[in-house]
Amino acid sequence: MTETLTLAHISDVHLSPVRGLTLRHLNVKRGLGYLNWRRSRKRVHQRAFLDLIVDDIKAQRPDHIAVTGDLVNLGLPAEYEAARAWLEELGSPEHVTAIPGNHDIYTRLHNHPGVGRWADYMRSDVWGATLSFQPVEGFPFVRRRGPVALIGLNSAEKTPPFVAAGRLGEGQLEALASILQRTEQEGLLRVVLIHHPPLPGQAPPRRALRDAAELERVLVEHGAELVLHGHNHRDSHIDFAWARGHIPVIGVASGSAARVHKDEPLGRYNLLRIGRDGKGGAAIAWTIRGLDITSAGVEQIGHSLLR
Repeated sequence: MTETLTLAHISDVHLSPVRGLTLRHLNVKRGLGYLNWRRSRKRVHQRAFLDLIVDDIKAQRPDHIAVTGDLVNLGLPAEYEAARAWLEELGSPEHVTAIPGNHDIYTRLHNHPGVGRWADYMRSDVWGATLSFQPVEGFPFVRRRGPVALIGLNSAEKTPPFVAAGRLGEGQLEALASILQRTEQEGLLRVVLIHHPPLPGQAPPRRALRDAAELERVLVEHGAELVLHGHNHRDSHIDFAWARGHIPVIGVASGSAARVHKDEPLGRYNLLRIGRDGKGGAAIAWTIRGLDITSAGVEQIGHSLLR
């Protein structure tokens, strides 16, 4: 590979502790979410273990970091402020890109910008702003980093209790099609960032992307070099066929898991070296790094070459 971008991918950090739940912000969904946090997730998602992951990310010196959603838990004002501070610790908006997850757009919130507190981590750069497409409330956005176009989508929407599904909507899908076409014409390697698993069948209905079939059609027609997501708290890899090859669709486990929960592993992140092979196609070196229960440190868990 010649010109490359090394991208760290972390997701579903669910920053702890949960603070700021008052009667003013209490409703059925937050109440149930808080009970779930107290009963189980509080012991899983721990900041000290997330800090170990972040220290390892910084030690690997990636060119850029992508955070694919679920920074918070109940969508409380104090959580958004804590997430903003965490993003600043991770890096500047020049070096970090974030998108929302379903927990970040959780339920109604009055007199607070919510994920708007992270807006400078979730907007197009100067180059991306020159592309002709119509974003829907700021999404999609595009950032060019070296040979890569990072395309940020928002699949999160407010949902009733016990539902963690998402939707892109017609406007985002139309804009995505335009972006994929334009960035391919520019000779860029297209990396799509989305919180929910993007393909039909990757999550049960209450947790799935509702318009995954529509997104699938856009990807079949226009392609991409890589799709990164979170949400399932598990590592995953699907080679998705499109008109001229395959798209690696890669999911990552939670970045803050301090203990195994059901079949969800300990905290992990992806490290991806993205460039072109000698024939002009995409070549991606994919490394999984994560917590090792025996050494109490972060180790390499897997490594693959994707073409």
